[in-house]
Amino acid sequence: MRIQPSALLVLIGILLAAGNLRAAITTVGPVLPEIARSTQISALLSSALISLPLVAFALVSPIAPRIAHRLGLERTIGISLLLLIAGLITRSTPPLALLWIGTVLIGVAIAILNVVLPALIKRDFPNKIAQVTGGYSALQSTFAAVAAGIAAPLAGATALGWRLPLGMWAGLALISLGVFAPQLRRRTVLTASEEDIALELPKAHHATWRSPWTSLLGWQVTLFMGLQSLIFYSLITWLPSIEAAAGIRAYEINIHQFVLNALGVLASLVCAVMIPRMRDQRLLAVTGPLLVAAGLAGIYFAPQLALVWICVLGFAAGVNVVLALSFFGLRTTHHGQAASLSGMAQTLGYLVAAAGPLVFSALHDTTGDRTPVLTGMVVICIILAGLGYLSGRNRVIGGHTHSAAPSLN
Repeated sequence: MRIQPSALLVLIGILLAAGNLRAAITTVGPVLPEIARSTQISALLSSALISLPLVAFALVSPIAPRIAHRLGLERTIGISLLLLIAGLITRSTPPLALLWIGTVLIGVAIAILNVVLPALIKRDFPNKIAQVTGGYSALQSTFAAVAAGIAAPLAGATALGWRLPLGMWAGLALISLGVFAPQLRRRTVLTASEEDIALELPKAHHATWRSPWTSLLGWQVTLFMGLQSLIFYSLITWLPSIEAAAGIRAYEINIHQFVLNALGVLASLVCAVMIPRMRDQRLLAVTGPLLVAAGLAGIYFAPQLALVWICVLGFAAGVNVVLALSFFGLRTTHHGQAASLSGMAQTLGYLVAAAGPLVFSALHDTTGDRTPVLTGMVVICIILAGLGYLSGRNRVIGGHTHSAAPSLN
């Protein structure tokens, strides 16, 4: 089926917006040491530049559907893109206070866009949801990889330093807004069934409805989501510094940042093929975290093979995030329960993830050594593997396995 010209503009706008959603965050890690040096802030404070958007994700995501319901889908997206542009420009502008203000604005804008863009896909491409979402995710990962790979070289190429890679993505957001602008004349209001991220306990206690908040399995999925996010964002925060301390050259580190994020695209494609063919997901959910632990150990003990370990880390981290998102549907019985689990896992999970870069930065500031950071991440990976085994079992919240075995949740 051919896409009409107006719908094509919407699609291009969606894909362009997707390019901003991770790039704004992954561009920070490679230039974090330079930010800390130029602003004379500690490693702990500089790591908050990655943690703050995650806190915004956790706090704003549950109320984003209500904002869209009040303003309409189109205006919410338009305002969020404007907020993103303002945040990106503010973050890259002196004085130091604007760095923090811009970071918060970016987190709020991305949190809202993460929630409402899927609703736009559902509205305009109801028969192509999988294809558009796949392209959306792949482009998001691609721009994230490019942003991470070029951040440090760009920072060193001009007198603007780290401010250039942190602010340049405002141009892409502005183009996205320009392409999307004709849609602002419309006003689509989200229905209750489309407010998938909202944290709502059931209004009626049906026999088949069990809240994830009262389910052990719901908490296992939530902790899996949180700890895999913690590991991913700790990696993009600390990996450049860890590699530099291991004697890896700067230009290689830049390449590794690109590879780390790009392997997530491959992981998404592999998981999309494997997950539907598996009786349960325990093998993938245990293997992914253990491969991350192996990659971290490899960088510590055999840094001369760093590119190999980066490939392992990137692919395994990609597997973990795909599984975490897949569990929202796989471990629930219907869309309402899936929405509740998604809201619970993403809200609490991002709060857990936000703590990672801060805790590891505090460890580094206290000890002056990268070993406790690596050790801490390895320990969390082992815990994550245990949670993966529990979350990956063939069962649903409040229900049974397909073989009718008793539920342990």
